[in-house]
Amino acid sequence: MKRFADLNEQEILALAISNEDEDNRIYRSFADRLRSAYPETAAMYDKMAHEEIGHRDMLLELHRRKFGDFLPLIRRQDVKGFVARRPIWLNRSLSIEATRKFAEEMEYETARFYRRAAETAHDDSVRHLLRQLAAAEDKHESLAHELGEKITPKARAAEDSAARRVFVLQYVQPGLAGLMDGSVSTLAPLFAAAFATHNTWSTFLIGLAAAIGAGISMAFAEALSDDGSLTGRGAPVVRGAVTGLMTAIGGLGHALPYLIPHFYTATSLAFAVVVVELAVISWIRTRYMDTPFLQAAFQVLVGGALVFAAGILIGNS
Repeated sequence: MKRFADLNEQEILALAISNEDEDNRIYRSFADRLRSAYPETAAMYDKMAHEEIGHRDMLLELHRRKFGDFLPLIRRQDVKGFVARRPIWLNRSLSIEATRKFAEEMEYETARFYRRAAETAHDDSVRHLLRQLAAAEDKHESLAHELGEKITPKARAAEDSAARRVFVLQYVQPGLAGLMDGSVSTLAPLFAAAFATHNTWSTFLIGLAAAIGAGISMAFAEALSDDGSLTGRGAPVVRGAVTGLMTAIGGLGHALPYLIPHFYTATSLAFAVVVVELAVISWIRTRYMDTPFLQAAFQVLVGGALVFAAGILIGNS
């Protein structure tokens, strides 16, 4: 990689042209991904991409006047310490709000780099060029902010609502399914072992095994059930990881009290943890699934009580 300080004026101009072209492609990528669900924001990125093309064309014209038609091949990844961008296929996974902020940040970072580079440049023409580029990026940053502010409240509300639905589909639903499975399905083996053995350490090991086993099982079941291409539920690996992690957490919650050597103290604390877990599940269903809290609590508590009772009956048999 070449140091920025070692670039000549032509190479700096070529780097700026490449940078503007790549930023245009990033904005085009955002617009393409967001167009169906967030048309107002997609239109914003289309306009920003157009602005980047305009600046690239101006830089190209400047390059032709000073150095001719040959443009050296130099890209940001060829220059040590230059502004780095995430690959476009990774940027496509950003949330709607994150892409809005990304637009302002990428322009700010580039302008800051040009300005700092100008402070260390020894050649007057290079220093002047860097300051010109910084001023151009400042205008880009202002444009990004202004375009974001111009989205109407109605359009912003519609896009925020769509973003919330995506968040629920990709994270809340898999996480809730895992938490419910981990909190409820592991009750029976845990309390059956507890009342059958009255041994807290053995009970903890059984609860730990049940939680981890359920987490692994649920992670694979969720990841393999839907690739997300038609349902919009997101990457299967992410959904599987969320489901598996929440399943393990749900199962471990009421297994950890059995690290306490006193059986009845551990069992009482485990029961209290179960109540808290079921209350959290009820709150999540109310918050994100629009289920009345009392209805959600009744459904969850009845299911949990039945599994809890089954575990105690089996353990005492």
